[in-house]
Amino acid sequence: MNARPEQRTDPVDAIIGQWATVRPDLDTRAMEVFGRIHRLSRAMSDRSEKAYARFGISRGEFDVLATLRRSGEPYTLSPRQLSATLMLTTGGMTGRLDKLERAGLLRRSPDPHDRRGLHVTLTDKGLELIDQAVGAGLAAQTEALSGLDTEQAGQLAELLRELLRTTEGGQD
Repeated sequence: MNARPEQRTDPVDAIIGQWATVRPDLDTRAMEVFGRIHRLSRAMSDRSEKAYARFGISRGEFDVLATLRRSGEPYTLSPRQLSATLMLTTGGMTGRLDKLERAGLLRRSPDPHDRRGLHVTLTDKGLELIDQAVGAGLAAQTEALSGLDTEQAGQLAELLRELLRTTEGGQD
């Protein structure tokens, strides 16, 4: 006697089932994939926000500090470089920079090579905070992946890389 493991379902399965009932002619494979990606993105965004909130920052503020940190020493970029990297308007960037500067996590200074330009630099306090926050965010992500073994996580990363490459216009 073959004992078949119980089929696990999720909310996307319920949606797919409903479509199968009312529109059995639809091929819903794409809906299954992107529905799950969307739900995962929302769930992980919530987990990240909670992880970063412990440090008094939002996801958007984390992104600014992390971008400066990843730039390497001296952890300095122009507001324009930050805006381009984070795909933000200059107005949106200004608000984030104002809040982070008031908190002592970064400082703005004149660009010595361009009188109209500014440099944004992590402070020591900002460097310490972002190093702790990135660890907390990564721990939340690692915990979410704990249901997959190393090989499965690697396969998923490869599949998502390929899907992202073809979706973002990098089709060959």
